[in-house]
Amino acid sequence: MRKRDNKKRWLLIGYFIIPFIIVLLFKYVVFKSNDTYQDIRDESLSKDKHHSKNQLKLPDTVDFIFHVKPILSDRCYLCHGPDEGTREGGLRLDTKEGAFAAIGEHLDKYAIVPGDTKSSLLLSRIHSMNPEQLMPPVDSNLRLSEYEKQLLTKWIEQGAVWKDHWAFVLPKKKSIPSIVNPEWASNEIDFFIAKRLEREGLKPSQPASKEKLIRKLYFDLTGLPPSIEDIDAFLNDTDANAYEKVVDKVLASLAYGERMATNWLDVARYADTHGYQDDMPRIMWPWRDWVISAFNRNIPYDDFIKWQLAGDLLPDSNLEQVLATGFNRNHKITQEGGVIDEEYRVEYVKDRTNTTAKALLGLTLECAQCHDHKYDPISQNEYYGFYAFFNKLDEKGRIDYNEFPKPNIKITSQEVEDVLSFVKLPDSIKEVNLMVMKDDAPERKTYLLKRGQYDAPGDEVPLRTPEVVLKFSDSLPKNRLGLAEWLFSKENALTARVAVNRMWQQIFGVGIVSTSDDFGNQGSLPSHPDLLDWLAVSFREEGWDMKRMYKRMVMSSTYKQTSKATPKLLEADPNNMLLARSSRDKLSAEMIRDNALAVSGLLVKKIGGPSVKPYQPPGLWAETTSGQGLTKYIPDTGEGLHRRSLYTFWKRTLPPPSMLTFDAPTRDFCEVKRQKTSTPLQALVMLNDPQIMEASKYLATHILEEGHNSDKDNIKVIFRKITSRFPDQSEVEDLLEYLNFTKENYEPTNSETAQKEGFSKEVYAYTILTSLIFNLDEAVIKG
Repeated sequence: MRKRDNKKRWLLIGYFIIPFIIVLLFKYVVFKSNDTYQDIRDESLSKDKHHSKNQLKLPDTVDFIFHVKPILSDRCYLCHGPDEGTREGGLRLDTKEGAFAAIGEHLDKYAIVPGDTKSSLLLSRIHSMNPEQLMPPVDSNLRLSEYEKQLLTKWIEQGAVWKDHWAFVLPKKKSIPSIVNPEWASNEIDFFIAKRLEREGLKPSQPASKEKLIRKLYFDLTGLPPSIEDIDAFLNDTDANAYEKVVDKVLASLAYGERMATNWLDVARYADTHGYQDDMPRIMWPWRDWVISAFNRNIPYDDFIKWQLAGDLLPDSNLEQVLATGFNRNHKITQEGGVIDEEYRVEYVKDRTNTTAKALLGLTLECAQCHDHKYDPISQNEYYGFYAFFNKLDEKGRIDYNEFPKPNIKITSQEVEDVLSFVKLPDSIKEVNLMVMKDDAPERKTYLLKRGQYDAPGDEVPLRTPEVVLKFSDSLPKNRLGLAEWLFSKENALTARVAVNRMWQQIFGVGIVSTSDDFGNQGSLPSHPDLLDWLAVSFREEGWDMKRMYKRMVMSSTYKQTSKATPKLLEADPNNMLLARSSRDKLSAEMIRDNALAVSGLLVKKIGGPSVKPYQPPGLWAETTSGQGLTKYIPDTGEGLHRRSLYTFWKRTLPPPSMLTFDAPTRDFCEVKRQKTSTPLQALVMLNDPQIMEASKYLATHILEEGHNSDKDNIKVIFRKITSRFPDQSEVEDLLEYLNFTKENYEPTNSETAQKEGFSKEVYAYTILTSLIFNLDEAVIKG
């Protein structure tokens, strides 16, 4: 009986208590969401307190491009941007018409009312205390700081002045600004840089030493270190134009073309194999030889690009111009059985489309393959209109093994002798085939592909270009040649800007627009917009002369600064965007290996020809390759081991591992900006790579054979060869101590083998010492 009463009692308690618990849980969830909202507000306010400590204050005049648009693009465009498919509330904030348009059910409300903060719905939503009304929404993980809210408020208070995206507005060549210390400036670049530094309360740094300067110059323009003879000649030249003479010498060297070509191979996604699973070899090195030659001959940039895009369509085109079109055939090609031919053919056309847009326009056009671009005003229709320029090749999606992809040309030894002298065809090879461009499917139509799928064609699309950049004129040829001419039209705001920005990136470490691959709404704003435009207009006015532009950059006082940074400068500009000092950049993957070969005396300075196979870990290809692809890596012998890294055989699915370790890209797609990392693996490569060890031994042996007076003299020569400067006394003493320690602890496990390989106690000790110097931080830095 008692048990039954207890059961009833618990049932009654449950009947009343459970609903009460549910209510409590509901309130907890609601309160918790409000707590989350409050956490966001508290974090935002905390950030603003941090900002205030760093004297981050509102500008006197809020500029739409530099202050407002970055906020809208980053936090609002996903739901209120160019893509109709994701646009909400009928509000579009990426265009002036949309931002100021009437919205709401009765079209009686406005997101932005110039000068009226109370009527501007945008402000009421970003300041809302109600989590259901707050913009950006709480669950979007996007938020605005109080500082950003104040920026938007002040902009509307000041009349909400709208400006078009800076990159789509034609560059204008403004007058050179006046500066406090004009004597510091060497050329026009310096006036723009100094003016910005003055506004920030900063001053330029002292000039770098002549040793540091010539080292940086040689690596920037040749990819190789200066010899001791080069350094001594510069140190001893007291003429006022001594530095300019060095610059002219470097620009005239054949190594200049190799240095520039190295960057362009990343852009052109060059490789010596087709890619995909089987990754069979291909021949494209004659195109690479043309690139080197084009840079050395200083072919104007407009011709350099036009020939690569449409050399086959030029009036009375010659064989060299047709060969240059290999640029747009460097994409991957599959040989795998069972694939759908049309699917892969479409992928190749997309690759050419995306590469051209990224390399020459600085636009992420590929974002519009499946839908309208979510951040830039580029429609899917415009994407496929651009795609149509590259859709006229009679090519196959899948090729058979041992089949050479069409269209192609055959280059014979006779043609090399007569008109293609830049192609370094070995005597053992009489002819080679090279993939090129040819519009041999002129009747093929282009359709918008729904969701980007090859088998979901929509409406037919005519040739067209993104109108936000420049509408394609009816007067231009309706083919790739017309596209090339469109790119270099005086009305195209992007081509010159993108080109000089990438040149600036090469010389100064980071572009004036740091996102050199994206000049769109999501890209970075230019650190020096007037300078960028001045350079862009000058580049066009001077006939697209690349050597002249590079010379202007390296002749500037900005370039000649030391890289030493004061604590004040590091705090004010940690990323050196203002250029109050020189950049301190690590050598590229190719430069690190080439530097070791060059200073040791191993480097074979031979231009062009088929790719070579230096040392790689044994069995690497066999362990990572399936199918019928290249499975056995056989290193070259003789000079093939010591050619410049530019000529290293590049297997697309497995590039040289040491180069990948030092941030070389895979070459699957166009890359205009390499990563910059510092990892333990890089140190391991420098300590263990047989190429570095061989160079260490070779250099050590030759220094000993030269018969210098003492160990100290030997140390000075080795150190100077590797770092381009004299060591100070303390450095010499430290290295001497290490050398003696190594000699004292020399215990070869097999003295007979050691002697046979040339590793006497002396050679061994000097080899280890040289390896140590190669591993110094200073040895892998440009300046």
